[in-house]
This record gives sequence, structure tokens and C-alpha cells, in this order.
Amino acid sequence: MTSDAVHPLVRVWDLPTRAFHWLLAACVIGLVITAKVGGNAMVWHMRLGLAVLALLVFRIIWGLVGGRWSRFASFLYAPGTVLRYLRGEHRPADHFEVGHSPIGAFSVFALITLLLVQVGTGLIADDEIATTGPLNRYVASATGLLATGWHKGYGQWILLGLVALHVVAIVVYKLRGKNLVTPMITGDKPLPPDVPATQDGLANRGLAAVVLAACAALAVWIARQGA
Repeated sequence: MTSDAVHPLVRVWDLPTRAFHWLLAACVIGLVITAKVGGNAMVWHMRLGLAVLALLVFRIIWGLVGGRWSRFASFLYAPGTVLRYLRGEHRPADHFEVGHSPIGAFSVFALITLLLVQVGTGLIADDEIATTGPLNRYVASATGLLATGWHKGYGQWILLGLVALHVVAIVVYKLRGKNLVTPMITGDKPLPPDVPATQDGLANRGLAAVVLAACAALAVWIARQGA
């Protein structure tokens, strides 16, 4: 039998990666809501944007020093590997079923990149009404207005489109018998016993706490630039 039911549970997603995922999702939802409400809610929109900045910087660093399957090296695929994946030619050493598949990896990198652009444009934006990004004073007025246009226009809708595709992909995988949500909650997946587990001990989590604290301090410092 090769069913997942007979495979042992293997720790794939470390706690810092799982916490990042759900905190980022909550912040993005909050950003969409506060942007639509406007007015006094924009204060929280800015705070949530800075929180997303801290989370993104954390994820980039964690992609270099985090647990095995959270590192970018584990899902940064060569073009030839991507072609083999699309053709269904999977090799045992590929481990496509463990962390992010090539398609999933593309989604992750696309979301991180676009969120960085959205946060970056928000930091220098100026809606010419009541909300100005904390770094707006460091750029020319025309640059700030251009950033605002992207942030409230194409950038917003492309991001919502990517999020929608992400949700649709999760549903499609679920219908095909692959649950992507539960492993991101528990950290574990039923996998062959030869698949190495990720690091998720106290030392790993302590390192994550230090990195996150530094990222939060960076976000606070940026926020104070607009004071």
C-alpha cells in the first residue's frame, strides 16, 4: 500500500513558518478591509502595512536560515526541474510532495515580491487627503503620487488576484485528495519515512524570535520616520 494513511507524520513546516503564514494572511485581510473602509481606519492600514513589512523581512531571512523545508534552497527549482514536474517526470530526490512544488514555489515568490512592492509603495505614498507614508518625505512629490496610483490601482488588484488563485489552488488540491491547510496548522505531513524532517526545536524557535524582534524594530524605526 502507498496511501498517505500508512505513512508516518513528518514535520515539514516549522512553527515560525506556520506563524508567519497565518499572521500574514490575517494582516492582508485587515489591509483590504481598512483600505475599503478608509477614514480613521487608515491608521490601522498603515500599522498593518508595517506589520507585513516586518513579516516579509522575517520570511526572507528565514528563507536562508530557517528549517529545511522553509529555506528557499528547498524550493528554488532549476528550469529543467520545473519542466520535468510539468511533464509528470518526478524523481524520488525531487521531493515535490514535501514542501512547495514548482508551481507552489512560483506562487510564494510572486506573493512575496508583490507584497514587498505594495508595502514599498505604501511607505512613500501620498493620497493628498490625510494619509502619507512615513518615507514619503524622502521622495519627490511626483514619485509619491506615482507610487500611490500603483498602490491603490494595479498593485491592489494584482495582489487580490494572486490571493484568489492561491485559495483556488488550495481547494483544487483538496478535491484531488491533498490537504494543504492542515500541515500548515500542525506542521506535519504523512510522508515516506526516508523524507528528512525540518528543524523545529527550541533553538530554532529561539532564533526565529530574535530575527522577528529585529524585523519588528526595523518596522518601528521606519514608522518613526514619518513622525
